[in-house]
Amino acid sequence: MFNCAGEVLILTGPPGSGKTTTARALANEPGSAKVHLHSDDFWHFIKHGAIGPYRPEAHEQNAVVVDVLANAAERYARGRFFVIVDGIVGPWFLEPFRKIAAPLHYVVLRPPVDVAIQRCQERGGDTLTDADTIAALHRQLSSLGPLERNVVTTGAQSREETLGMVSEAVRSGAFRLAP
Repeated sequence: MFNCAGEVLILTGPPGSGKTTTARALANEPGSAKVHLHSDDFWHFIKHGAIGPYRPEAHEQNAVVVDVLANAAERYARGRFFVIVDGIVGPWFLEPFRKIAAPLHYVVLRPPVDVAIQRCQERGGDTLTDADTIAALHRQLSSLGPLERNVVTTGAQSREETLGMVSEAVRSGAFRLAP
């Protein structure tokens, strides 16, 4: 049973780290009601004038999208849902989430860069496959200072093992951020 009603988990990491796979599995665990907010959807809501979120000139757009995402997470948490925010939410985007009046967990999935690139290139579809961009995003989440304690190293684990590590991180409270 996974009971974290009213709490928010930011499940982040570079592309290919297993965020969405883990978030979907976690959202389907028995226990309290859960909401899975896939952050990519919030960028896709922009239908005209969207800038690739990984581009330097996208900063203002990204700040708006993250603010909207944090507001949605807060509202669901107030409704007693366990909210799983799945996306690239680096420390530079945490401020809107820190303002949420709910317990906030921050888990960074980090596979080796070659594993992340391989996973992205193998999944196909309309996903990021450029090795240089994936490597750059990986570097941005590779030196987190005090938030290094929030890293779960992935790559060699099965999906079930990764889910177990994330579940334990949330249950233990060890990956919780101070308001």
